[in-house]
Amino acid sequence: MRQIIPPHWKQRIRNFFLDLDARIDSSLFSSAKGIRELYERYSTFMDRFYVGRWKRWVFIEPLSEAATLGLGGLVVMLTLAIPAFRETADEDWLKKSDLAVTFLDRYGNPIGSRGIKHNDSIPLEDFPDVLIKATLATEDRRFYEHFGIDIAGTARALVTNAQAGGVRQGGSSITQQLAKNLFLSNERTIERKVNEAFLAIWLEWRLTKNEILKLYLDRAYMGGGTFGVDGAAHFYFNKSARDVTLAEAAMLAGLFKAPTKYAPHINLPAARARANVVLDNLVDAGFMTEGQVFGARRNPAFAVDRRDEASPNYYLDYAFDEMRKLVDTFPKSYTERVFVVRTAIDTNVQKAAEDAVENQLRQFGRDYHATQAATVVADLDGGIRAMVGGRDYGASQFNRATDAYRQPGSSFKPYVYTTALLNGYTPNSVVVDGPVCIGNWCPQNYGHSYSGSVTLTQAITRSINVVPVKLSIEIGRKSEPKAPNPAKVGRAKIVEVARRFGLKAPLPDTPSLPIGSDEVTVLEHAVAYATFPNRGKAVTPHSVLEVRTGAGDLVWRWDRDGPKPRQAIPASVAADMAGMMSHVVSEGTARRAALDGIPTAGKTGTTNAYRDAWFVGYTGNFTCAVWYGNDDYSPTNRMTGGSLPAQTWHDIMLAAHQGVEVREIPGIGMGQKLPPQPMAAHASAAPKVLETKPGPPPVLTKRGADILVRVEKLLDDAAKAANKSTANDGKPSSSTSALAFPQNYAEENANTSAPRKN
Repeated sequence: MRQIIPPHWKQRIRNFFLDLDARIDSSLFSSAKGIRELYERYSTFMDRFYVGRWKRWVFIEPLSEAATLGLGGLVVMLTLAIPAFRETADEDWLKKSDLAVTFLDRYGNPIGSRGIKHNDSIPLEDFPDVLIKATLATEDRRFYEHFGIDIAGTARALVTNAQAGGVRQGGSSITQQLAKNLFLSNERTIERKVNEAFLAIWLEWRLTKNEILKLYLDRAYMGGGTFGVDGAAHFYFNKSARDVTLAEAAMLAGLFKAPTKYAPHINLPAARARANVVLDNLVDAGFMTEGQVFGARRNPAFAVDRRDEASPNYYLDYAFDEMRKLVDTFPKSYTERVFVVRTAIDTNVQKAAEDAVENQLRQFGRDYHATQAATVVADLDGGIRAMVGGRDYGASQFNRATDAYRQPGSSFKPYVYTTALLNGYTPNSVVVDGPVCIGNWCPQNYGHSYSGSVTLTQAITRSINVVPVKLSIEIGRKSEPKAPNPAKVGRAKIVEVARRFGLKAPLPDTPSLPIGSDEVTVLEHAVAYATFPNRGKAVTPHSVLEVRTGAGDLVWRWDRDGPKPRQAIPASVAADMAGMMSHVVSEGTARRAALDGIPTAGKTGTTNAYRDAWFVGYTGNFTCAVWYGNDDYSPTNRMTGGSLPAQTWHDIMLAAHQGVEVREIPGIGMGQKLPPQPMAAHASAAPKVLETKPGPPPVLTKRGADILVRVEKLLDDAAKAANKSTANDGKPSSSTSALAFPQNYAEENANTSAPRKN
């Protein structure tokens, strides 16, 4: 290397690096010196503002801490505001809530409407002054003074609620409530309240106070499926909001807090009591005097009687949710917000389902300690023909058919047996019904006994619990012979098959999954069973068949644009399962569900402590799931799936098949007719007593017994009085007119010689 580089170049390189080092040192020294001088000048300048002693601790330190905390709080607020402002990312945020849908049944008859249609035909200045004052006095007295969040009102509500030991006042302003209606849900979480606050401030920045108030009056839910005060005025009083009186305005303003609780068509006394509170608020706020509201107190509002106007509200809620999701799939350029939707509902089947649930609960609900039920009837293509989400929509809008997750019990077992058939088993395969344990868990059969060797058909017919658990273990061993936990592998296979059927519930992995300990919804469970009569093809539940604009233009159609059926299991397996499940109805736990001349298959389900009772079944035409239980998960009085659920299913499906061509179920054909009832041996024999519906024996309450005794006494007194009057002058006595029965009725009873049965 020394020979390659010439000597004179070595000296130049050495000088270059010495010069570079000197320049770097000089630059660093100069920079440090300059920075020091700048710092000294800054210190000298700042010394002019130095504050010491008490002034420092009274003024400077608090301001410094406030600036620090304020900066940190600003960063936190911006972080929390990001989720809220994402809701407003769409420039069409105001129109997104303008969806208005008129629903028709499957035959084109109107059945109801849902949604909010922004109606500019009634400007804010045309609303009665008493209605606006009643709203402000009750919901937000400082509406025109705050910036979207009423800090004083919120603090006052917190103090009032703390003193009362519960919620007595709401702290949300009208702007916050509008933000919730436009962008958020009704869930009670801190995250929702934070987003609501930020969105309220954003609305105040984007809209004027009058625009916010107008939107609130137009879009708040007012009960009875109505939105906005104008819709509520038409529904409750048969008049426009322009024409409401002070008493009616007070009743409408009282609905904002709890429209279900204070809806006058459901609970008129509660609605009037709430209206009286609104009148008190008007006086307290100084908007009106006691003399001005006196007339409204003495003459409260009357609501139109809507009790006979039955509407499938649970179905409409479900269809509207489906429609909102469907509209989101339309192109962004599509701005239409008013639709007419033809649904799959059959009003006759819907009425039969509602009547069947109500009749069973009224007759046997108290004996079984069951207060709620839900049912879904679906076509084999997944179209929902009927839906009952609870006993009374007016009392609770919670849809137990779509939103309640309940344990299906043994009605989950068909998915287990299907998995077994997919893994080499047959309906005649033999499994030993005997003790089995997975860890510390040992399943027990319903009767706490074992049947020994049984076929899969016998096991599902008797609803044996041990067999599905053993099958889950054996399925795992067949799939992965060397797996350390074959039961876990088997359960994963079962969940996979259930997913193919269409179940979207979480289905967590637990040892008791094969016997139905995981939770499902009535809707998913009902439509999943359609896979069996569909020759193994799974379908998607839906209520919307056809969507048209308000002008009648076709927008969307299920048979053209909806998801197509998918082959979930082989047709041969579906046929084998249908054959196995038909025995459950003909000779097993669901005999009460049997339909005369109509092939039927299904499975009952009963959970621990009898908290849930199910029957899910199908014919060649429809599938249907029925659930009974309690909202608070309290146990029923030993209700099983073969009792009220099976009987309710029978009543619903009997009505659903009226006038319908009965189809066969692949695997069992057209089934068998029920055996005829034995005829009387002689014509002179006593007439046959009509068989009552299965269920617990009716129990006569003390009040009912007292009423019957009173009626019997009145009949006897009427008969005696009529006989005495006839014996005296051949004319009925006028004293009988004081009785609670018509005169001719008493005479007919007096001349009746037939003995009375007790």
